[in-house]
Amino acid sequence: MAEDVIYEKSDGIARITLNRPQAMNALDDSLNAALDGIWQDFAADASLDVAILSGAGRAFCAGADLKTWIPKWEHANLWDLRRNAAFGIAGGITRGQHRLAKPVIAAIGGGAYGGGFELALACDIRLASDTARFGVFEVRQGIHQGDGGLARLVAIAGIGVALDLTLTGREIDAAEAHRLRLVSAVVAPQELAATALDWAQRIRSNGQRAVRSAKETVLDLIGRPLDDALRLEAINAYSCIGDFTEVGRRLAQFRQPRSEGKSE
Repeated sequence: MAEDVIYEKSDGIARITLNRPQAMNALDDSLNAALDGIWQDFAADASLDVAILSGAGRAFCAGADLKTWIPKWEHANLWDLRRNAAFGIAGGITRGQHRLAKPVIAAIGGGAYGGGFELALACDIRLASDTARFGVFEVRQGIHQGDGGLARLVAIAGIGVALDLTLTGREIDAAEAHRLRLVSAVVAPQELAATALDWAQRIRSNGQRAVRSAKETVLDLIGRPLDDALRLEAINAYSCIGDFTEVGRRLAQFRQPRSEGKSE
């Protein structure tokens, strides 16, 4: 039996592939549990700096697997709701393990619907193939996002876009997602994996202490008054330097003049 998720490590990059193509990579209890362990391992493994998350088959992720999700909640009580508030879907990357210091890139090659859209929004950078599709489909079933989808839609694209997509439940394509700033780039399907790898390698080429501090700082700045935000940014930026020798080396490399000579 195939694994529900494939977890590979190479050259400082974790590749995490949702592997339930027969169910459009819908999140059931087994897949959620597997992702929980993967995110913990990714956070703890000192050899890893960046993760790339993708989906096998024709979808990125279709959201919650209703066959297991509905029975779990149809007899839930208030205490069940309270416990759920501490831990979101996809192993907690939407809520609970969302404070991962290391960057996560979503490589979206198909549908990202409902909870799958929320999962994509929980990643730090989203890249899409031109076949990708997005939709807040929860509202079609009489519910709305509950795993960070609303909060992140507002933060990433603004109140207008959040209300548009949530209240209508309409599907959008990759081009519109890019226009709405929901994804950073749109490429041909055959270029998606290589593009995600290129972005991951660019992140790895930078100082990782600074990368992780920057991600932490961005998350901490959300909702703060300007004076508090400016102070926090200054403290985090100057305290993350750590080794001034390393900073000097990088600056020296940056300032080296490029050769003007012509190749023979």
